[in-house]
Amino acid sequence: MNEIKEKVLKNKKCGMLVLVLTIVLYVAAIVAQIIIEEPNPLLIIWLSLGWFPCMGLRILKPQEALVLTLFGKYYGTLKGEGFYFINPFCVAVNPAYETKLSQSGDVQNGSTTNVISSLSAAATASSAAKKQPNMKMSLKIMTLNNSRQKINDCLGNPIEIGIAVTWRVIDTAKAAFNVDNYKEYLSLQCDTALRDIVRIYPYDVAENVDTTGDGIADEGSLRGSSEIVAARIKDEIQRKVEIAGIEIIDSRITYLAYATEIAAVMLQRQQASAIIDARKMIVDGAVGMVEMALERLSEKNTVELDEERKAAMVSNLLVVLCGNHDAQPVVNSGSLY
Repeated sequence: MNEIKEKVLKNKKCGMLVLVLTIVLYVAAIVAQIIIEEPNPLLIIWLSLGWFPCMGLRILKPQEALVLTLFGKYYGTLKGEGFYFINPFCVAVNPAYETKLSQSGDVQNGSTTNVISSLSAAATASSAAKKQPNMKMSLKIMTLNNSRQKINDCLGNPIEIGIAVTWRVIDTAKAAFNVDNYKEYLSLQCDTALRDIVRIYPYDVAENVDTTGDGIADEGSLRGSSEIVAARIKDEIQRKVEIAGIEIIDSRITYLAYATEIAAVMLQRQQASAIIDARKMIVDGAVGMVEMALERLSEKNTVELDEERKAAMVSNLLVVLCGNHDAQPVVNSGSLY
């Protein structure tokens, strides 16, 4: 594919000069016509068509660009704030000027819907009749927040995940001509890259799972390695949107949870795992305390216990230390035996 290279038009900031010169020539033509009194063909032609150069006047604000074509051929790009004068026959091109994404600076009426809303043909015709469409291409940094997706992780567990991608246009020619609609293209590639990366990782740390591709099991997970996962998603998106002249600045995971159909089961699993870990810690501590008690009693000869009494003491201490409820002691006022 023959890629079009961006060509920035320089030395075009002469819009004010052209505007002033046009006004001066109009005033001069009117004064000359009044002085001559008789109709002059040249003056009449100028008064009728002298406004045409003003069709080439363009005003750009900071971080805006205008991609221009002349008779169907790429003419160049205006970048940066200023008052420009270009060939009046040039036409501005921005295939994504009607596309509204759920992102900063690109949402109508503060809408936070997570779908791409494109204007219908009828709405486009009516809006075009009311005002001229804005074909300027924004070079500002924007944040795209696509809808949450349901994806299976590497263990087959369905999860819901959402990301926020910070991006900007760095090559206006590629954005305008290499893809049909660079905003929709970016949104689609974000979704596909997210699916490609998430399928590599488990939600939580799992055994015998290789997330790096080196053939060695590791402890990578979506929940525990969110920064690494986000960096891989960013690199994957950048690789896919390079052709559209877009730079991916950053990506972050904004939402991560099990899907609703397995959320309750996974919560029980996590609770069971936590209970087992807690019980293991309690037992380890109880055994240590029993060993310490027996050693202290033996060292100071506080009381002499045979093996049967030691076993009974160990059993009673473990029941007290490992029990779920507070112990109810029974006081023995008789002999030890």
